[in-house]
Amino acid sequence: MAADMNDYFNKKKSQGDNSNNSNIPNINFNPSGAKMIILYIALGILILLMLAKPFVIINEGERGILSTNGKYQQQAMLPGLHFILPVIQKVYMVDTRVQVINYASGIERDTGSGIKNKPAINVLDRRGLPVSIELTVQYRLNAQYAAQTIANWGFSWEEKIINPVVRDVVRNVIGKYDAESLPNKRNVIATQIETGIRDSLKGLKNSPAILQSVQLREILLPKKVKNQIERVQIAKQEVQRAEQEVARAKQEALKRAAQAQGLANAMKIQALGRAQAITIESKANAQANMIIAKSLTAKLLQLKQLSVQGKFNEALKADKNAKIFLTPGGSTPNIWVNMQDKQQKAVTTH
Repeated sequence: MAADMNDYFNKKKSQGDNSNNSNIPNINFNPSGAKMIILYIALGILILLMLAKPFVIINEGERGILSTNGKYQQQAMLPGLHFILPVIQKVYMVDTRVQVINYASGIERDTGSGIKNKPAINVLDRRGLPVSIELTVQYRLNAQYAAQTIANWGFSWEEKIINPVVRDVVRNVIGKYDAESLPNKRNVIATQIETGIRDSLKGLKNSPAILQSVQLREILLPKKVKNQIERVQIAKQEVQRAEQEVARAKQEALKRAAQAQGLANAMKIQALGRAQAITIESKANAQANMIIAKSLTAKLLQLKQLSVQGKFNEALKADKNAKIFLTPGGSTPNIWVNMQDKQQKAVTTH
């Protein structure tokens, strides 16, 4: 179809201009060919752009360090899409998320997920005894000064900053104590180590790293020191046991004393009760005697005398040899004695 259209236009043009432009050469114009050329050029440019990659995408938790002809830009590139000049400019990605370094005796391989494993920190105590410290350090790159940090320390800034600072601070802190006192001062030592690392990082130019936390996991002591600590602990336990026994004995003594005091108080109360009862009884008897004494009249006594005299008369009827002794006034008691009885039985009559 395109060829037919070209032939048509060429024929019209040659018929209209044959008489006037017989000396001008005929030019064959092909619009379809021009479009194809433009398409090829655009495709080539697109392929070139794809190969040159004039843009970069920075994710969250990252910063981009722009290098122009080998010189780093002062400010790091924030997350998002950024266009650059290929060949002339290049962007290096740095991780600003929290990183972890484990200092442990059993070294494991790095997982590649922001966790690094390093040998335990071997230091000397105040007396020169070897001590191993296991801890975990969490930190992250200071995003505000990421470009300056890379420019000053390079991409291996962690090995140049974090690791030396941690080891130096641990060495200084442990060197202040004897190995035997380290377990008892664990919390104090952990605080001093974290404070020392934090202050050391802040003291560096532009604060290249921000410390998140430090966990003191283990303090590994020499065997002879551990044995000595165990002996001391056993001795302390024995002392505590003895103190507990003494305290228990004191409690028992106090308990027995309290019981004895209670019994004495009870006996005292009982004695007091008996005395009070006797007193009350005596007062009652005295009062009764007073009442009886007041009730004794002369006629009542005579009547009593006649009654007793009657009893004696009855006794004389049974035994004529009996002798009767009367008390003065003829009041009772009266006594009679059987004179024929060798044993002289005496009977007292009330």
